Amino acid sequence: MSGYFLYHSIGTFPGKADLMAAALAEFSGIWSAEDDGQWPAALAARHRFIDAWTRLIAAPEGTLTTAENVTAALYSLIGALPSERLAGKRLLVAADCFPSLHFLLAGLAERFGFTLDTVPLRPGESWVRDEDFIARWQDDVGLAVLTFVTSTASHRCDVAMLAAHGRAMGSIVGVDITQGVGVMPFSVAGTPVDFVVSTSLKWLSGTSGAGILQVAPDLLASCRPELRGWFSQPNPFSWNLDSFTYASDARRFDHGTPAILASVASLPGLQWVEETGIDAIRARNAMLTGRIIGAALDSGWTIRSPLDANERGGSVMLGLPQGVEAAKLVATLRDERLYCDARGTTLRLSPGMVTTDAAVEALIARLRDQIGSKRRRAS
Repeated sequence: MSGYFLYHSIGTFPGKADLMAAALAEFSGIWSAEDDGQWPAALAARHRFIDAWTRLIAAPEGTLTTAENVTAALYSLIGALPSERLAGKRLLVAADCFPSLHFLLAGLAERFGFTLDTVPLRPGESWVRDEDFIARWQDDVGLAVLTFVTSTASHRCDVAMLAAHGRAMGSIVGVDITQGVGVMPFSVAGTPVDFVVSTSLKWLSGTSGAGILQVAPDLLASCRPELRGWFSQPNPFSWNLDSFTYASDARRFDHGTPAILASVASLPGLQWVEETGIDAIRARNAMLTGRIIGAALDSGWTIRSPLDANERGGSVMLGLPQGVEAAKLVATLRDERLYCDARGTTLRLSPGMVTTDAAVEALIARLRDQIGSKRRRAS
């Protein structure tokens, strides 16, 4: 029985350990060889990672590159924009965005001359409503950062509607797809936005350090990244100090010698998702999350995720009642080999392809023991 409910954190897939070990062992052999083949092989491996991501989100060729994480990717994008795109304008973000991005933006506001406008949650609610985001979005918003699926409620925003409104306002629209990509369909071709940031963790089951930045061609052409280096050039091996030019594609967002290992270690997860198919992954997840939600409704538990599957990602968040300590509950479940986590009083549950039906039933039974149910209270 696999009681893995942590796809919102790291993610896994059948055979992950062996496939990752094989990929790293192959790279180790190449990198350690006493010849001159290291860099051609390493850069080819990185390119395979970029190609896999490009196919995953149906991005135009040459618009995607690697980043250490979503925070670094967003910083690189902001530092590359023409100054007039942000100076004197508002930068719009929701209060339930990934906190690291908000920390970054709050620190950059004074330097880049924008006002950070954070759309709040309504009292007693668990996610920012799309209509509230749009209500704050006028033509003085230079840039809006959307969260495809939130990490605290698994709320899935309507990216197409929000992006269309952003285009009407003349704003740059970016989206953090970290918590949704790999379990929910997302296509740059189908839902055009100006840029995308993500990691290869979560539903893609990769490693830390394997982030990405994708930038639409029109915006890409106007970007001049301040974080630049020898790999930002059309030819990294051009060392003429007085003739630097940016590469015409997403390589302009590269800078120093690129990291390779995270791409190598994360490629097996991307390949597994591609071979398995988003539809199959989503169907399995929907069946398991539906079972948890049904039990929660039957037991009278507080659900902090949308009930409408079209507005929800792959996770279910439960609000813990007063008197139930989150850390103790997570530890109790861990003792039963049921693995999840909590943020404050919110229990986060994300079943996936390795999570068994038996584990879901065991989780529900243990939660009824620990936090009760209407049935037990009624008796």
